[in-house]
Amino acid sequence: MSSCNASRFLPDDQALVKKVNIKGIDKQFSEQAFLYVQKEARPNSRLNLALYNTFNTKKGAYRTDRIRKIGEAPHILDSSLVEISRTQIERFLESKGFFNAEVKSDISIKNKKASILFTANPGPEFKIRSIDYLISDSAVAAIYAANREKFTHIHSGARYDSDSLNYEREQIFLMMKRNGYYDYVRQYVRFDVDSNLYSSQADLKLFLANPKERDFHPVYTINQSTVSIKNSNGEISAKADTAIIDSQYRFVDHSGKFNPGLVNRFLFIKQGDKYDISKEELTYDRLYDLNVFKNIKIEYSKTGDSTLRLNPRIEIIPLKKMSNRIEGEYTFNSGRNGFNIGDTYTNRNLFGGAELLEVKVKYGILFDATVKQSLVDRIFSRDFQIGANFTVPKLLSPIRVPQFGKNGIPHTTISSSFQLFDQKNAFSNRVFINSITYDWVETKYKFHSLTPINIELRKGRLDPGFRDSLLDRGFLLYVRTNDRQFFNLSSQYAYTYNTPRLNTYGNFLYFRGNIDLGGNTMGLIAKVLKFEEDQDGYKTIFNLPFQQYVKLETDVRMYRFFGGEKQFVARLNPGIGIPYGNSSALTFEKNFFAGGSSGIRAWQARTLGPGNYNRAVLSSDELRTNLRNLDQLGELKLEGNLEYRFRILNSFLGSKVKGATFTDFGNIWRLRETVENPGGEFKFNKFLNQIAIGTGAGLRFDLNYFVLRLDAGLKVKDPQFTGSDQWVIKYLFNYKDFKDRYEKITNTPDKYRLVQYNFGIGMPF
Repeated sequence: MSSCNASRFLPDDQALVKKVNIKGIDKQFSEQAFLYVQKEARPNSRLNLALYNTFNTKKGAYRTDRIRKIGEAPHILDSSLVEISRTQIERFLESKGFFNAEVKSDISIKNKKASILFTANPGPEFKIRSIDYLISDSAVAAIYAANREKFTHIHSGARYDSDSLNYEREQIFLMMKRNGYYDYVRQYVRFDVDSNLYSSQADLKLFLANPKERDFHPVYTINQSTVSIKNSNGEISAKADTAIIDSQYRFVDHSGKFNPGLVNRFLFIKQGDKYDISKEELTYDRLYDLNVFKNIKIEYSKTGDSTLRLNPRIEIIPLKKMSNRIEGEYTFNSGRNGFNIGDTYTNRNLFGGAELLEVKVKYGILFDATVKQSLVDRIFSRDFQIGANFTVPKLLSPIRVPQFGKNGIPHTTISSSFQLFDQKNAFSNRVFINSITYDWVETKYKFHSLTPINIELRKGRLDPGFRDSLLDRGFLLYVRTNDRQFFNLSSQYAYTYNTPRLNTYGNFLYFRGNIDLGGNTMGLIAKVLKFEEDQDGYKTIFNLPFQQYVKLETDVRMYRFFGGEKQFVARLNPGIGIPYGNSSALTFEKNFFAGGSSGIRAWQARTLGPGNYNRAVLSSDELRTNLRNLDQLGELKLEGNLEYRFRILNSFLGSKVKGATFTDFGNIWRLRETVENPGGEFKFNKFLNQIAIGTGAGLRFDLNYFVLRLDAGLKVKDPQFTGSDQWVIKYLFNYKDFKDRYEKITNTPDKYRLVQYNFGIGMPF
């Protein structure tokens, strides 16, 4: 707080800008008007100013020997900057149709702290009375008349706005560039405004001039194109592969690694067509989407004759074909720590058609810090994974299917993976999965993903001693869920709407829905072929029971933008999984869990629910320890989030700092009453009583390429308790007493945390 009080470091003839207000301007313009106040004439960010003062003051004054560029120097009152700001605000109002606007500035100083007040008298709002269009080229006039209503913001009776004129100029430029006018430039459009009227109205004239020494705008068509692919270092070779494709593309490959048909599929600049900048941009987008090219440049040369034709030249520099990336991380959570290390080998363009091969190997180990024995004895879990993905930029199918290349690159991905997991004295798992997935973009905002075949073999084993202890205590469901080996043949489909808008500001809805169906085909075959049954009565294939289930999940979000990087997000994420036929329960991986950095953030992942379930019912410390993260799951989920996002600092250690406040709510449930989770079943008359509520705040450090996120979630209502005790927020200021009482009453080694911290990369949703 002392560092924020920078005025005490200033000489007597200087004052620190502490407050800037603008009065007399309509609310819809006030935020924009404030942007015209010079940056050095606005109040400092308190945090940045405090940092600057901490490192740049000495003996009650600012240092003169050395200035550290940390934080932000104090904004000292400068009357010339105030006058510039006043003039800019006045001009801004004029640009919005207030031609008679006047702005005055007043400065008050007290205790070396300055307050600046800008008072505006906008005057009458000028509206457009008439619009005249003076376009010399009749062909251009016809195109403009046919397209104007699709983009124009200029209408008779509307308020004059210079931004609307600039927008009109830009839209005319794009219109011309899409209709063959290669030589067209923005300067051909100008506007004349006559506001010398007594009725607060303005007459507008739009001029679209012809090129110098011409009485029309020339229209160009596309001639033959040349596609040149260099080596990954940007150099050309003495001998290159050359081919003519479709009698219009001359293909020259200096790298010798690409199939000409690959690039041809995503070239939208066609011989004989009019020049169209949108097709050029589409070609850029699709070629970059192939993820094998580092740099692409499209240039045109004129044929030089009277035919008005263009020769496109597309120069491409590919990425290096192979790469290898090693990653590692240190993890810590709930008294456990460990590490993960992984290696990813990537081969781009394996067969010359932009195919992508990725092979990933990962090993992770987690230690239990509460165990005071040797390092080997402290191992809590080990996880080894290896997998390969082979992706082709088209839809591979035995029948002819549309490729949907205009809006995005379609992909066929063939995947195979194996996982070996062991949790000490509790559980081991072996998983082998193979799948084929089709992804395609219907439109820019509609994305489909279909996995017609997903084959899964899983062998889960409980430690014999742990298994027997579960059976002795009546926890048969955990044994059935985890100590099982099965075969699963399933199909999955997901539809996503508005994903490209997630990193933008605006008002929109986001939707993602997916369905997972398992065992339908196997069920039909089993009826025909009379599959054998195991000792529990389940039909088997390869001596393994097969799964039958349906799982549905949706994610619906509403985004609202309030200007100035302020945004509100409301999210609802329900889901349900139903076993049937040859399955009495969902497998562990198909169940839902609650909590975590992208869910209900006041709880750790897998530590909330189901329903009113409380782990105190577990009869021993050993059971609670071994069942951790295994007993809190359910077939039904309802999760909701309300989050308000805002900007804090434009620049802090190379990143933009944003903040968020949030409220999360929801839970998971069992579909039926179970011995293992008393109070965990879903019932409509208990539904509201079983909703958990958490709130909190967080910081997001936006580094352009990715976002680092730190959230602190506070429990408000915890459904594991009963009655008024569910409102744990009341214990915020005597938390230690509550924590001790909780551990004593529940007689459990589980530590209760009223506040949960979450660190993540990327936005939570």
